[in-house]
Amino acid sequence: MRQIPFVDVRDGGPIAHAAARLEAAAALRDACLAPAPRWSHVCLAPVDRLAAAWLRKSGSLYLRDLEQIAEILGFHGAVTLNMSYLFACTTSADIGPGGAPTLRRSLDWPFRGLGRGVEIAWQQGPAGGFYNVTWPGAVGVLTAMAPGRFAAVVNQAPMRRRRDGLLGFPFDFALNLRDALAQENGWPPDHLLRLAFETCPTFDEAVALLAREPLARPVLFTLTGTARHEIALIERTEREARVLRGPVVVANDWQQPAAGWKARMGFENNEARKALLRTTPASAPAFAWAVPPVLNHTTRLVVEMSARGAGELSARGYECAPWRSLPEPATRDFRLADGAAAIAA
Repeated sequence: MRQIPFVDVRDGGPIAHAAARLEAAAALRDACLAPAPRWSHVCLAPVDRLAAAWLRKSGSLYLRDLEQIAEILGFHGAVTLNMSYLFACTTSADIGPGGAPTLRRSLDWPFRGLGRGVEIAWQQGPAGGFYNVTWPGAVGVLTAMAPGRFAAVVNQAPMRRRRDGLLGFPFDFALNLRDALAQENGWPPDHLLRLAFETCPTFDEAVALLAREPLARPVLFTLTGTARHEIALIERTEREARVLRGPVVVANDWQQPAAGWKARMGFENNEARKALLRTTPASAPAFAWAVPPVLNHTTRLVVEMSARGAGELSARGYECAPWRSLPEPATRDFRLADGAAAIAA
């Protein structure tokens, strides 16, 4: 296993990250697209244009970043992969050892290469610096920690369903995509989370921003601050928000299942993953919770982090070999001390 790369891109952000890691970004694209037949890659150019056109009408401030990154990388697919939204996650926010609010999260995504290609980017905005667990070429934020301020992650929300059964799935998927494209002033959730890390000096301001701004699609934001009471889950639809305070375990459903919504990964699967995190004590060794059913064949990333003081962050990437039922670690743990040592050197 190798160490997860650490990159200091406080000057330049995701654009500088892509420019510094061109080969890694190209390898990641090739790995993500490997299962698709090569003839289908010709579709990437028009899909890129469609995604960019929608982003111009959205509330995002980061279109120019994405355009520059696509130009730097020089291949089709950069915009499409940025706007994809296929992941499932399991998240726990609780009081960790020493009384610090702590986030544990897994990220499940069908794309190969994400576990091997994960990197830690040290980024910065007007509110201060933050550590983004990300990939070269990515514009938004899915998992990050700002020392002394807050840590936050994205989980995919349940799917809006209008018809029951498998036959109704393609119909609902198409209508949900249509509705997302129609949200002309809505933020992509990962872009809004990046804005929070760049501009919000405090946990409470981040919660207010994430609960207030219009979104392009439903999402679940989980945040922890530096004080014991600073834990929140924000359940978002495009225009409404429900803010729940206190320790929480999140999968891919509302905390209270609602009619007209279908849990991602299935209700039983969600409940089994949540039960494992609930029963893993805060004092357990690092990543003791990263076992089945939280760990599964699509798991690409697991992270533990706390924003108290100088901050703590550990991450592990996973890849799934086709002949195995569970993924194997592709990179050894990243610890924030590793990054500090690299900076000092």
